[in-house]
Amino acid sequence: MEQAVYTGYQAINNINVYYEFYPHQTSEKTFVLLHGFLSSTFTFRHLISLLKKEYQVLSVDLPPFGKSAKCNHYVYSYKNLAQTVIKLTESLGLKNMTFIGHSMGGQIVLNILHMMPELADKAILLCSSAYLKRSKFPLIISSYIPYFHKFVKYWFARTGVKKNLQDALYNHSIINEEMINGYLQPFLEDEIFVALTRMIRDREGDLPVEVLKQIKTPCLLIWGDHDKSMPLKVGEQLNKDLANSELIVLKETGHALPEERPIEVYEYIKCFLGKFHTAAD
Repeated sequence: MEQAVYTGYQAINNINVYYEFYPHQTSEKTFVLLHGFLSSTFTFRHLISLLKKEYQVLSVDLPPFGKSAKCNHYVYSYKNLAQTVIKLTESLGLKNMTFIGHSMGGQIVLNILHMMPELADKAILLCSSAYLKRSKFPLIISSYIPYFHKFVKYWFARTGVKKNLQDALYNHSIINEEMINGYLQPFLEDEIFVALTRMIRDREGDLPVEVLKQIKTPCLLIWGDHDKSMPLKVGEQLNKDLANSELIVLKETGHALPEERPIEVYEYIKCFLGKFHTAAD
């Protein structure tokens, strides 16, 4: 029998947030999935198909990505995105959560762990963004130029979805039309580029080292050894700065772990949960 999925929008922080919720009748554990920059729930489709067999799953399209609203009045800071996710989980009445964040989504997870450490019992960070500075001042100033969003669109068109996927993946042979179309879909309307222009202004830098060292939540870091976007040295440094973490490195793997290695990621997550519970007992 096909497992139920509830998809919908929730008005949170003055913006409509799209989410997919996969309930599980016998599991009290909920995984909350947060995707990376220029991505969406689509990136987790393979991992969701594995997780939903044993656990509840909530996958969120972080504004302005995926099917979530794209507007110019929302504050696209990591702090506000983290607060939006927190409020969404509260509105759905979710407890006993484990957060999974890929790339930028990992930085949102770290913000959540810093702001509300009691919210999650543990976290999984997949090639997480870390140590990135805020956009440079000239770029922030330029974002106020009328029609600057057209420059953002031009940049995106020049790089293209296929080129971005080739940069994110070690194994290019898995790139197909379904994958290209899935990542391209949210960028067919101009509204996303207006919102991305606003994000250039709003996005603060990643959490500083002194804040990372305050996070006590058990964290599993999984990294690809050929990650070009967030090189392995970032994961190694993050593993040092987080007080309660372990690092797994996947060979011949790029940045897009949920695309390239969903089965291995799932197995390491299950092992991490079991190891953690054993330690707690």
